[in-house]
Amino acid sequence: MQISNSKALLLVVAILDAVNAHTTFTNFFVDQAPIGDGTCVRMSHDIPKATWPIRPINSQDMACGVNGDKGVARICPAKSGSELTFNFRDWPDGSQPGSLDKSHMGPCSVYMKKVENAAADNNAAGAGWFKIFEEDYDNSTAQWCTSKIMANDGKLSVKLPTDLAGGYYLVRPELLALHEADKNPADPQFYVGCAQVFLQSSGSSVPKDTVSIPGHVNMQHPAMTFHVWNTPKQLSFPQFGPPTYQGGSSKRAIDTRATQLEQTMGLKPANCIMENDNWCGLTLPGYSDENGCWASSQNCWDQSKTCYDSAGPVGSKNCKNWESYCDSIKNACGSGNFNGPLSAKSFMPLVPARLSTSGLSFQSAPKTESEQASSTQPKAETVPVTTSNGDNSVKGGSVNTCGSNGGSKCASGYCCSSHGYCGKNDDYCGAGCQSAFGKCSGSSKHKRAHIIGRPHAHILAGKA
Repeated sequence: MQISNSKALLLVVAILDAVNAHTTFTNFFVDQAPIGDGTCVRMSHDIPKATWPIRPINSQDMACGVNGDKGVARICPAKSGSELTFNFRDWPDGSQPGSLDKSHMGPCSVYMKKVENAAADNNAAGAGWFKIFEEDYDNSTAQWCTSKIMANDGKLSVKLPTDLAGGYYLVRPELLALHEADKNPADPQFYVGCAQVFLQSSGSSVPKDTVSIPGHVNMQHPAMTFHVWNTPKQLSFPQFGPPTYQGGSSKRAIDTRATQLEQTMGLKPANCIMENDNWCGLTLPGYSDENGCWASSQNCWDQSKTCYDSAGPVGSKNCKNWESYCDSIKNACGSGNFNGPLSAKSFMPLVPARLSTSGLSFQSAPKTESEQASSTQPKAETVPVTTSNGDNSVKGGSVNTCGSNGGSKCASGYCCSSHGYCGKNDDYCGAGCQSAFGKCSGSSKHKRAHIIGRPHAHILAGKA
């Protein structure tokens, strides 16, 4: 039995500081149908920092995130008018619940960009981005857009325009957390990612109001220093970027020859029998003798290695299923069963559930001027913090930082949340509460490390 040492054998990544574990776009649904974790999604290759915000905001990473200039193998189809649901997670592999800390209040939006090939590299940053959705503070629910996403288990749903030209697009959800925007220097925190989509559409429109990303906002824009802790709330959030595309109005016609009706790139291989992220396990070569059996077994293990080596922030859980399948092939060869390959059916991972159609989309009509003028923000809790020298300080209206987010202790009676903010309810005192920096409910400990994948060794087939 041979152990491969061609690459690090452990895909166990600990994200120990909860303050560093903010959120990231991990997967999406098309008309409530799951696409799969990481599939057709551009994500950071730096797993420990995959949930970090984009800094600075003029970075090329503002387009599709860190490593967002690198395309992935798969492109997922969606019809014009389809509902896309973007899923954000605090733990990218979904091993623990949560999407974003309660303190991370702010607006969200969704952008699109038409490209020649959504799986190609170096096509994210630059001109051509248009906005199809935006929401900031909703007076009717007294919630920021990010707060709605948290309440909706990290999910944001939007409808694709119905008149866009068919073809390849990058679709970019954007969250902006403004809880540190009042600091000096201001720290607006953007969380972005991109889905690679082929739009099945007979439309022929391209929005005329497009922007370059980076460049759709800068630090001089008042939105970047908007004080979400002010009471009463400042009137009307200063929106940025282009106006939201309204199908049938703000558009220009294009040559119909530029409209693609059939996807030819980024397709799921016909002989793909198992998936993890953007990796596909392919049907093994058939065999009827011993040499063919061992060759097919080796092929299986080679694919297993590729699966583990290519696994990103969403983890390698389905690689384990493939590895078990490879074990069965190896065992069959060792026992003299030289007819195959064996079926992978019993090793298939569970199929992700479809989403319910209720409560997914919270797109709302644009606010009227009178609604904006009457907008008020619920009063933020003023929380005293005990600093390292023992003094108490109060930062006007702001939920103060503690523990892994600054090292301070909260004042008596307050809890230090998993993300390092002081407060009194379950969001602060429950799971992940940092007991060394304040009180905690029950026996809550420090938030556990994110475990991406699992310890494993690639066992290459060989005759024992």
